[in-house]
Amino acid sequence: MTLSIRRATLADEAALSHICLVTADAGKSAEALHDHKELPGLVWSVPYLHLPTTWAYVLVDESDAPVGYIVGSTDTRRYEQSAAADWWPIHAAKYPPEEMVKEGDKRVAGLLRNMYTAEEPSVVFSPAHIHINILEEHQRKGWGRKLITTAANHVKGEGLDGMWLGLDMRNTEARKFYERVGFSSFEGAAPHVLGMKFN
Repeated sequence: MTLSIRRATLADEAALSHICLVTADAGKSAEALHDHKELPGLVWSVPYLHLPTTWAYVLVDESDAPVGYIVGSTDTRRYEQSAAADWWPIHAAKYPPEEMVKEGDKRVAGLLRNMYTAEEPSVVFSPAHIHINILEEHQRKGWGRKLITTAANHVKGEGLDGMWLGLDMRNTEARKFYERVGFSSFEGAAPHVLGMKFN
């Protein structure tokens, strides 16, 4: 199968949401954890198609269907402010945690009401952050590295010298991948945060 990378569009929203869901449990599917299967995407992928300072690329198959993505913001603090004003409240109103049964839904719905913000050392390292996910059947084939390179080129094109990401500490394979492609811990970074400076 021949894959390729292109800029994401609003038409890719459902695909980004699905990919996020099936990788949201430390790289494995979180489908069983959610009755509201769109919730993970509303936090970790879909906002990057809608808010200021964001960008997104998708890995697509021969039919142009997304099988992976890399999304990010070139200004994390402005992203957080925009989401706090124009994204989290709108979606929080639709998903009251007290009406939910599954703990996964309650947890993500709770984030819509009280979203964490980046720690200052991360923003000092770089204002740019990213999220990346690829469907399991397309992992370990070099596409993750290509998506990271695509993101790095985009961020460099915006005049920045680095980017960072947060990861689930349970996902040890993901950490090994990030370290192989050039991410590492940095001064003041939380244990779950890794950064990359561009050469």
